Amino acid sequence: MRHEDLIIRPARTEDEKELSELNRAAWSWQSDVAPQPAEGDGVFDERHAPDQFLLALLDDRIVGYIRVVPPTPLASNRHVRQIQGLAVSSAARGRGVGRALVEAGCTAAREQGARRITLRVLGHNAPARRLYEACGFVVEGSLTEEFLIDGRYVDDIWMARSLVL
Repeated sequence: MRHEDLIIRPARTEDEKELSELNRAAWSWQSDVAPQPAEGDGVFDERHAPDQFLLALLDDRIVGYIRVVPPTPLASNRHVRQIQGLAVSSAARGRGVGRALVEAGCTAAREQGARRITLRVLGHNAPARRLYEACGFVVEGSLTEEFLIDGRYVDDIWMARSLVL
């Protein structure tokens, strides 16, 4: 894939149906702690606004998204953003889409005045952990056996990256 073929842009309300389909198709116990969304479930609501999402497009099709938000509403935490969603379609995996989305999310967070960006990733999700490490994130903590997923206890790994240049 040539990077000029990949377009990263903010989500729009009219993207919801295609984004919902991607979100459902990309769902996996490897990356999600909640059950798979039902067919027809939307993505946008009062807590998940289109302006929180960046989309990756190839050939005018949504092939990935990242959601970056303030982790809390507190003024004392205003300098931090958190990745609260990342997905890439199976057809686009291994083509640099995830990395492009993470970097775009970090750039957007920095432009919003953030000094650091954090995320949580399941301990058994090795591909995601490798991606985040390749993008400069480091492990800052772990909650052992935080989730019971598909009959197994899974650690919750906290990672972060400085956005100060």
